[in-house]
Amino acid sequence: MKNVTSTPNTLNIAIVDDHNLFRKGLIKLINLGNIQNKYNILFEADNGHDLQGKMRHAPFPDIILMDIDMPDMDGFEAVDWLQRTHASVKVLVISMVESDEAILRMLRLGVKGYLSKDIEVEDMHRALETIANNGFYYSDTATKVMNYNLNGTMSPNKNAVYLSENEREFIKLAASELTYQQIAEKMNLSPKTIDGYREALFQRLKVKNRVALALYAVKHGIVQL
Repeated sequence: MKNVTSTPNTLNIAIVDDHNLFRKGLIKLINLGNIQNKYNILFEADNGHDLQGKMRHAPFPDIILMDIDMPDMDGFEAVDWLQRTHASVKVLVISMVESDEAILRMLRLGVKGYLSKDIEVEDMHRALETIANNGFYYSDTATKVMNYNLNGTMSPNKNAVYLSENEREFIKLAASELTYQQIAEKMNLSPKTIDGYREALFQRLKVKNRVALALYAVKHGIVQL
């Protein structure tokens, strides 16, 4: 592991993954091209429980590279714990799990980026730089799953499409883990009406799936992470 002398501009990074060889591979990717010694690998952890033990005392990482599928305490549980106890720490998910459900769930938990494990040096450094500057970074693969381009920011857009109160409420609920049937019950509307909202909004907002709709909601300030 390569450690550098900490300076005000140094980014402390932690890696949470149950595969030792993959952790070492990520460290190599980070160190390649780290000419300015900007990144410091603070520690490695095998899973969420191991992470908790290493987060008892400062210094804390600025960015954590987080896997999802880990024993004892997986990435979802670990990110949820971080949000409750170390909310200022930013999380970049690096995982082979790229289902709509996983991406949506991690988005709701407040992660700043989502990359697949087949990343290159350029992807790694671009992601770290973007996240360090309060941006959001998703790999091409994850973006295709979400079918929505974040353009590196999730700030509210003044040119957002006008939405009725019912439409805004539907979008908020669609960004949750409720089923469409449960959304219909919560809004006291028929499933057919909810289907109509969904199809109309997909067309008006130029999105093609529920994850993309949730991302629209975050980007335009409808849902707060």
